Amino acid sequence: MEGGHALRAAGDVFFFFRAPGDQLSISPVIAAVVEWWLRAWGHVRAELLVPLLRAAVALCMVMSVIVLAEKVFLGTVSSVMKLLRRRPWRMYRCDPIARTDEEDAGSEAYPMVLVQIPMYNEKEVYQLSIGAACRLTWPVDRLIVQVLDDSTDAVIKELVKSECERWAAEGINIRYETRKDRAGYKAGNLKEGMRHAYVRGCEFVAMFDADFQPAPDFLAKTVPFLLHNPSLALVQTRWKFVNANDCFLTRMQEMSMDYHFKVEQEAGSSLCHFFGYNGTAGVWRTQAIVESGGWEDRTTAEDMDLALRAGLLGWEFVYVGSIKVKSELPSTLKAYRSQQHRWSCGPALLFKKMFREIIAAKKVSVWKKLYMIYDFFVARRIVGTFFTLFFFSILIPMIILFPEAQIPVWALIYIPTAITLLNSAGTPRSIHLIVLWVLFENVMALHRFKAILIGLFEADRANEWIVTQKLGNLQKLKSIASVPGNSRFKDRFHCLEIFFGLFLLVSACFDYIYRDDYFYLFVLPQSIMYFAIGFQFIGLSVSED
Repeated sequence: MEGGHALRAAGDVFFFFRAPGDQLSISPVIAAVVEWWLRAWGHVRAELLVPLLRAAVALCMVMSVIVLAEKVFLGTVSSVMKLLRRRPWRMYRCDPIARTDEEDAGSEAYPMVLVQIPMYNEKEVYQLSIGAACRLTWPVDRLIVQVLDDSTDAVIKELVKSECERWAAEGINIRYETRKDRAGYKAGNLKEGMRHAYVRGCEFVAMFDADFQPAPDFLAKTVPFLLHNPSLALVQTRWKFVNANDCFLTRMQEMSMDYHFKVEQEAGSSLCHFFGYNGTAGVWRTQAIVESGGWEDRTTAEDMDLALRAGLLGWEFVYVGSIKVKSELPSTLKAYRSQQHRWSCGPALLFKKMFREIIAAKKVSVWKKLYMIYDFFVARRIVGTFFTLFFFSILIPMIILFPEAQIPVWALIYIPTAITLLNSAGTPRSIHLIVLWVLFENVMALHRFKAILIGLFEADRANEWIVTQKLGNLQKLKSIASVPGNSRFKDRFHCLEIFFGLFLLVSACFDYIYRDDYFYLFVLPQSIMYFAIGFQFIGLSVSED
């Protein structure tokens, strides 16, 4: 910038701040200082910031291709399997254990099954899961229902114990178990449950979180897979959400979870008989749990940890999407954020701890190792989350302020649109919400990536475990109103999201006033979504009293 331009700029600055009626007077020293700063800024902008932004654009272009390739690959696999009618569960024998006309089959034909229900202060839903487990159509003498109650509320503990006693009086073999403390959280609870003497005779273990309600024929449909296929360690079923229509937050979650089950889980099961165990609504072979070392509490992804260790030993998994288990989605933003922190931080820490084990494993193929490292961890969880956050919430606003760096149309529009459409395939009924879903996921990417960094660097919250709050039957909650006054400031306001919302708002205003590229049409709605989550205007708000 030439000196005259610098002086004029300095004059403009002083003219803006001078009091009315004052005569403008610029000291030569001040003008020189301003000119020096403007020259320095111009140099930093041209020599440092713009090249960095161009490099960031190139990096995002590479990451976008990685994310798109992963989506296309998994989508193609699941679609081809569906068209060829070779769904993963059809690759395994699943003959009924005893048909209705075989009255002489007797209960001896049925293996011993343990049903575990870990819970923690589940006042709203404990009856649902216990009742559903006790109604399973399985010989009474071949079934043990184990309620693992880690509740700290004495009233809730007594309610759960009374419910178990009620079912025991009806002839159900149900065991109510507690511990002295919550060491290891869910993993520690499950590990403690497996140590009881009566568990040793159980060949298979079914697990349900407290809000899950399996149908009576759940075991009759899942156990035969394990009984007739000795190489199988796990049968994972699909979740069906009873409260998907409760609010905007649950509709957004339904879209993400449907894609996860219909595409990611099914593709993993079809490709290499491996996927991440969802922690509930599944049946394990007890032998596989024991051989894999049992439950570990080193991360908050104890379910994925067990699945990964079992997979590295050569055990196979099957996803059975035709079997659905009723469950509940988090209805409050606080509960959802806690869940997403656990689901993002745990896998990141697990990847750090098990990377060498995956590389060194001798019982699995190179293809399976590649799938575990590249697709299961890197592309899907780390690259996908970072790209979503950086591209939409940082890079595009920066391009508005630094127009020298440009994003190609294919990277700006075509690839994100293709990724969005592929993600929407899981929930066709919500296609009209796809734009809102994209904005919502972009905001949640900030929370998830922060959790990923905490996991990778093993920060203080790396092993934080907050049980996802369940609300039970919504019909009983109609009297609940928003009560922001009962929430602590840090729970009610999320400062990082608000900061990003302000940054995007400023960028949108600058683009509208000074630019003619229409970036503000995207940046402004994204800013509004950041504010909606930052000020917690999404989801139900309930009292914690």
